[in-house]
Amino acid sequence: MAAQKINEGLEHIAKAEKYLKTGLLKWKPDYDSAATEYSKAAVAFKNAKQFDQAKEAYYKEAISHEQNKALFHAAKAYEQAGMMLKEMQQHHDAVELIQKASMMYLENGTPDTAAIALDRAGKVIENINPDKAIQLYQQTAAVFENEERLRQAVEMYGKASRLLVKGRRLDEAAVSLQKEKSIYKDIENYPTCYKKTIAQVLVHLHRNDYVAAEKCVRESCSLPGFRESEDCAALEQLLEGYDQQDQDQVSDVCNSPLFKYMDNEYAKLGLSLAVPGGGIKKKSPVTPQGKAERPGAPGNEEDDDYAGGLC
Repeated sequence: MAAQKINEGLEHIAKAEKYLKTGLLKWKPDYDSAATEYSKAAVAFKNAKQFDQAKEAYYKEAISHEQNKALFHAAKAYEQAGMMLKEMQQHHDAVELIQKASMMYLENGTPDTAAIALDRAGKVIENINPDKAIQLYQQTAAVFENEERLRQAVEMYGKASRLLVKGRRLDEAAVSLQKEKSIYKDIENYPTCYKKTIAQVLVHLHRNDYVAAEKCVRESCSLPGFRESEDCAALEQLLEGYDQQDQDQVSDVCNSPLFKYMDNEYAKLGLSLAVPGGGIKKKSPVTPQGKAERPGAPGNEEDDDYAGGLC
């Protein structure tokens, strides 16, 4: 079966080359017919698992389409050539060709297809070069956002955020999460805004920036329904425990289902969160014996930022 498909592919290659030849009675190559034959050859080689030959056929198809000024079809062929390189484990070359295809889609005026190609390139390289994948997902998000396809854009920013957290690029992750949260707010998906607030707080606490974490919660208080949500209550408990250096309280919150069933990278942040000072609780001021506290007397009552909640 494979041998038959290979022979079929070679026949189509021969036909394509014939269409490209010129002579006394044929002054111009027939790029359109050649592209069709190269495409048929590529499919035959692909079915025979001859990915190198399939890649070459797709590449020649793309060049023929380019000569014919058919940019969309050329981009499709370059993208397919890239996927053949992926099958050959040549991931970096694969991404390069898929990015080339994406640029051609943009030039052709089909940005949605360009974004889908960039997303595909990100998936190809994600496990080998996460930094490159982050860049590709951010580019994809920008294309979708420019087309006002916010749901698709925020999904791409989410992929980038998770990889940034996984790579411990927490400063950039904080910025990316804020971008996600802003878009979810724009499309009025408030429950997801709550979850992004939790992710933000965990990232900021791992950055040792308690002030930024608290600010995220306070800003979210303006979101409809946040004050009454379990997310808000849990975050207030978390920040209180962190501020009071109460590791038990922090661990209890981070081990709750609300935190444990988040996206894996954020759940890991919760489980690994340690309070400053090694978990030694702050000591409350001791009232000297023989002196009774006078309710409301200044200096005798410990201020509690959490008594009325952060909101």
